[in-house]
Amino acid sequence: MPRPATKPVLITAANGQFNKMWKLIDTLTVNEQHANFRFDGGAGKESHWGRDKNLRDVLVHLYEWHGLLIDFVTANQSGEYKPFLPEPYNWKTYPEMNMKLWAKHQGTTYDDAVAMLCGSHSKVMALIEEFSDEELFEKKRFAWTGTTSLGSYGVSATSSHYDWALKKIKLHMKTIREDWQ
Repeated sequence: MPRPATKPVLITAANGQFNKMWKLIDTLTVNEQHANFRFDGGAGKESHWGRDKNLRDVLVHLYEWHGLLIDFVTANQSGEYKPFLPEPYNWKTYPEMNMKLWAKHQGTTYDDAVAMLCGSHSKVMALIEEFSDEELFEKKRFAWTGTTSLGSYGVSATSSHYDWALKKIKLHMKTIREDWQ
């Protein structure tokens, strides 16, 4: 699927991938939903393959990135400059931030993670609805988005991130079901 470049395509892609993710999760048994991943970082070189230990970790990761987007837009729209990534993180060090977010949620239950993510998805979609197509996808429309567009941040926090989650969930399904056979 091409990267969304208009508001209607972003909304369709975000909701479509979100729904696809839940349909896949709904095919898992309760035990599979709560089971630890069995691919132990061997699926790829990126740090997230070793970071996330279960489906709850993936869901709270999505929730936290929704929060980053919401905070970024809300603060900057009210006149308070705030970068997308909180201090002291940048695009080279954000894996460290992700680890901190992961640690923050080790006491979060799976059911709470589900509720949190569903709520944050709704908030992000409502936020996206507030902007015109031009406001979302015209590069440099807002000084606080730098050289990119606001919509690009929205794509990253929704449809692209849901694609990432789908890959992890599919691998989880494959490995756990192979192990249980």
